Amino acid sequence: MKKMLKGFTLVEIMIVVAIIAILAAVAIPNFIKYRRSSQATACVSNLKQIQAAKEQCLMAGKELNSANLFGDAGYIKVEPKCPAQMTVSYTIGDATTDPSCSYSQTDASDTSTWHSLNRAATSTGT
Repeated sequence: MKKMLKGFTLVEIMIVVAIIAILAAVAIPNFIKYRRSSQATACVSNLKQIQAAKEQCLMAGKELNSANLFGDAGYIKVEPKCPAQMTVSYTIGDATTDPSCSYSQTDASDTSTWHSLNRAATSTGT
């Protein structure tokens, strides 16, 4: 008596692999785009926190430096780093300049990757 073998044929497995490859080709670029956008948003949020700490430090009459802004005695407990590249530190600047991130993207047309404060947004309180 001949046994009936059950299983998938090579063609069926190849079709499934092809479908998965097509889905991955669509999903991966979008995932990278959204990850860059969220990192830039988190970076701008960090810059706004540093700006607020600078303003509090200046209103308290303290000298504007990292020791007064960050740490247990400062206004921010842990010095933030850019989420896009954790080795990049923020430049605090002086009283008249906004803090800035030195991380830069090569695609200047993609505003979702800009790691900088919009001066008009911070000065109007929006």
